[in-house]
This record gives sequence, C-alpha cells and structure tokens, in this order.
Amino acid sequence: MTTPEHPAISTVSAALREAGLTAAADGVRVLADDVRTAAAAAAALGVPVGAIANSLVFRAVRGEQVVPLLALTSGAHRADTDRLAELAGADRVGRADPAFVREHTGQPIGGVAPVGHVRPIRTLVDRALADHAVVWAAAGHPKAVFPTTFDELVALTGGVAADVGAEEENRVP
Repeated sequence: MTTPEHPAISTVSAALREAGLTAAADGVRVLADDVRTAAAAAAALGVPVGAIANSLVFRAVRGEQVVPLLALTSGAHRADTDRLAELAGADRVGRADPAFVREHTGQPIGGVAPVGHVRPIRTLVDRALADHAVVWAAAGHPKAVFPTTFDELVALTGGVAADVGAEEENRVP
C-alpha cells in the first residue's frame, strides 16, 4: 500500500530521508487498521511484539519545569517511570495526556514517530530493541509504521541507549 497524503506521515518520511535513511522512508507501510498498541502492530506485521518500538511521551518534571521525554520502548515490556526519571535527571516522570503529546510532537497518541516532531525531544531508546535485526516504529499516524534498527533509532533521535524496563509496581503501558 502506498503512503497516503497525510501531513504527519510526510513529515516523518522527510525526516527519515534527511537523516539518510532512505530505505526506512521508502519502507513506510500504511496498514489497513490502526495499530495503536505494540500487540496490534506486531500482529499486523507478523513480527514479535518485542520488535515494535513503542513511542511513549512522558511529562518530565524538574522543579517547576515540565518538559517532554520520549521513551522508545520494546513492545515486549513496559517503561519504568522511576528509572526514566533517574535517567532524565527529573524529579518525576508521568504519563502525558493527548494534548501534551500533540503539542510537543505534532502527532497523535498511537502514531507518535521517533522523529518529525515540532521540536527535538530528549529521547531514551530501550536496549531491548537491539535484540531484533529489524525494529518497527510508528510513522506519525496510527496506521503507519516504518522498519529501522536499534542503532538507527539511537542515531536518528540523538537518543541515549538505556534499560527502561519496569518492575511490576512502576509499569506504564
């Protein structure tokens, strides 16, 4: 299926091309249905859920300042908010609401890509994604995904590789 004329998908494709990731940009797939969860994306693509890079936007709080934090997590586990706060040097990290996500990324929840945001966002990339030769990430729309690798995600986002998996009591889907 070809990429429809959707502004967020076009923005993500352009960012991928600008970063020299033409294969990823050419590999954008628009699926028949929304794939707002890692399980849905994995099922639609026929890949292990761990090969899905969830793009989770959080509100990182440092004193009075609230900034976005993007965690690219393996679909096989959840993000640990305490660990994210420690890694980001924040007092605390909490889930962002849809308006906050849209404000900082220009993309809807369920379709947030690692790139193509309104402004650069500090990003942590889950080391568990390195276990997969091909990783699938959202492409700016709940029906769109693109293939990449762990190393490309780190380079593309200027992110930091980190262990972001959660203990049971600190899990955020």
